[in-house]
Amino acid sequence: MGASGSVPEKSIYEFTVKDTRGQEVDLSIYKGKVLLVVNVASKCGFTDVNYTQLTDLYAKYKDKGFEILAFPCNQFLKQEPLTSQEAQEFACTRYKAEYPIFQKVRVNGPSTAPLYKFLKASKSGFLGSRIKWNFTKFLVDKEGHVLQRYGPSTPPLSFEADVKKALGEK
Repeated sequence: MGASGSVPEKSIYEFTVKDTRGQEVDLSIYKGKVLLVVNVASKCGFTDVNYTQLTDLYAKYKDKGFEILAFPCNQFLKQEPLTSQEAQEFACTRYKAEYPIFQKVRVNGPSTAPLYKFLKASKSGFLGSRIKWNFTKFLVDKEGHVLQRYGPSTPPLSFEADVKKALGEK
């Protein structure tokens, strides 16, 4: 699957992350669901189109076993200056996000969150394993394996067919 020795996990369900209040969330609660994992930011040029389309995609497929997991990240020109809770409030208020927003993470460098080490090892992108920018998206199948990686400039609705296929729809 492309995971290195430093990333022994076989699926996304083996990870625990923190919600915006610092409470641990075991990702195994999402077993059997198709996931879209995305690093988000409130002050990015891609913010409006991504948050708008993520909300639309979620509304269409949330009742069919689809979940979006959003992780605020401030590593790219400090475009997420908000706290984790403020980032959640921003997404939920301005973009009507109903999917979970988790605690801020680092997606590159020595302090990369373990979940992102796994995602990057599973699917490389344009810059190798590095995350290029805010709103890099990973589509994960029902077994917890990364199916696809989409760059920041790829709007979520452009890969709706991939989501449908992963859900088993035609």
